[in-house]
Amino acid sequence: MLFNSLEFLAFLPIVFLLYWFVFRERRWQNMLIVVASYIFYGWWDWRFLFLIALTSLCSYGSGLLLEHYEGQRRKQKWVSAANIILNLSILGVFKYYNFFVENLDALLGAFGWHLDWVTMNIVLPVGISFYTFQALSYTIDVYQKKLPATHDPVEFFAYISFFPQLVAGPIERATNLLPQFQRKRQFDYAKAVDGMRQMLWGFVKKLVIADNCATVVNDYWGHYADLPGLMLFLLGVLFTFQIYCDFSGYSDIAIGCARLFGFNLMRNFNYPYFSRSIPEFWRRWHISLTTWFRDYVYFPLGGSRCDKWKVIRNVYIVWAISGLWHAANWTYVCWGLYHATLLAIYNIFGINTKYKNVVAYGHYFPNIKEMLQMALTFFLVVISRIFSRSESMTQAVGYFSAMVSNKFFDASMLYGIKYFFFGLILLLIEWLQRDKQHALQFPNNRLFSKKATKWALYIIIYLLILFNTGKPQSFIYFQF
Repeated sequence: MLFNSLEFLAFLPIVFLLYWFVFRERRWQNMLIVVASYIFYGWWDWRFLFLIALTSLCSYGSGLLLEHYEGQRRKQKWVSAANIILNLSILGVFKYYNFFVENLDALLGAFGWHLDWVTMNIVLPVGISFYTFQALSYTIDVYQKKLPATHDPVEFFAYISFFPQLVAGPIERATNLLPQFQRKRQFDYAKAVDGMRQMLWGFVKKLVIADNCATVVNDYWGHYADLPGLMLFLLGVLFTFQIYCDFSGYSDIAIGCARLFGFNLMRNFNYPYFSRSIPEFWRRWHISLTTWFRDYVYFPLGGSRCDKWKVIRNVYIVWAISGLWHAANWTYVCWGLYHATLLAIYNIFGINTKYKNVVAYGHYFPNIKEMLQMALTFFLVVISRIFSRSESMTQAVGYFSAMVSNKFFDASMLYGIKYFFFGLILLLIEWLQRDKQHALQFPNNRLFSKKATKWALYIIIYLLILFNTGKPQSFIYFQF
C-alpha cells in the first residue's frame, strides 16, 4: 500500500480510530498494529507475508535461545550465527541470486559454458532489505547484551512489521523501538499535530518535487547521447533533488505517522545538502542505514582504531557492501566505491570532517568558505547520482562521456526549468528551518503562533499538491 494512494487515505484514519478509541489496552493495540501492518504489506502481494513472518519467527526464536543459553557463549555464537546466516540467505536468494548467476554465466561464457538453466524468475519483496536489517540488529543486540530478549511474540512481530517504516525505513534498532511496544502509550495531541505537519511536508517533497523531477529525468535520461553536456549535468541535479525528496519524504511521512500512534522513530535525514564535506553528508543522509553499517560492520572490522591504511580498507569494505545493499547492480557497487574513495581522500589529507553543528547557526547566510564547501559537496554527490540512476555500467560510462564531449547548451534545456525553481524553494525553506526536526516545525514566535498564519501556509501547501503533482511514482527505495 502506497502512502500516496487513496487506499492509505482510508486505511490510516480507520487504524487510528480503532487504536485510540476501541483497542485501548497496550496488548490489543500491539495486536492491531500487527494486523494492520500485515494488511498494509500484503496489499502489494500476499505471498510477501510468508517471508516477513518467517524472518520475524526465526529472529524471535533466536532471542529466546540466546537467553536460554545464557553463560554458554559458544552455543550463543552458534544461535546468533545461524539466524544471521538464515536471514542473509533469504535476502541473498530474493535479491542477489540472479545477479550472481548472471555474472557467473558471463564469466563462464568466455569459455563457451552457460548457466541459463539455473536462473529463476524471482519477484523482489518490497522492503526486504529494511526489515531484514532490523531483524538482524535485534539478534546481534541480544547477543551483545544491549537488551534482553522479548518473550511477547506480538510485541516482536509488531516491531519487525510496524507499517509506517516497514518498507523504506528508518531501519529501527530494537533498543529504541521495541521498548515502546512494551509500555503503555498515551495520546499526545501536540505530538500528533506535529506528526501530521511532518507528514504534510513529506507529501510536498514526494508529490510536488520528487514526482515532477522524475517525469523530466525519466523522459530524457535514456536519450543522453543526444543531449548537451550541461543538460546532462542538470538532469543529474534534478535526480539529486528527486531521490532526496522521494526518500526523505517517505521518512517524514513514516516518522510523522508513527507519532500519531505515540511512537518516536529515529531521525533519518538531517538536511544533508547543507553538508560541508562528504563525511558530514553521510552523517546526515539515511542516518539509520549509515549508523547500522557503522555499528555492525565497520566497528567489528576495527573501525578507526586501526592504522590509517586499515581504516581505509574498512571503509572500502563497508561501502562495497552498502552499494550491494542498495541494488544488485554493478552501478551501485561503483557508487559505493566512489564514496569510499572520497572518504579515503578526506581521511588521508586530514581534512576537517568532524562537523556536527548546524551550518551558519544563528546567521541567515553562510560565509564564503561554507558556501564553497557545500557547493563542492553537492557537486560530488550529483556525480555519484549518475552512477545510481544508470541502469548499467555501459550507460553510466556513456553518460559521463556525453556530458564532457557533447555540445554544451541548446534550447531543449528550458524544458523542466520550473522544477529547479521548486528545488530552490525547497532548499530555501529547509535552510531557514535547518535547526528544526522538519521544515514545518513552527518556531515559537508571534508570527507562527497565529492560527491565521498557519492555515494560510496549509492552504498554500494543499494548492501546491493539488495543482503541481506530477505523474504518480513509486517510492524509489521500495526496490531496495
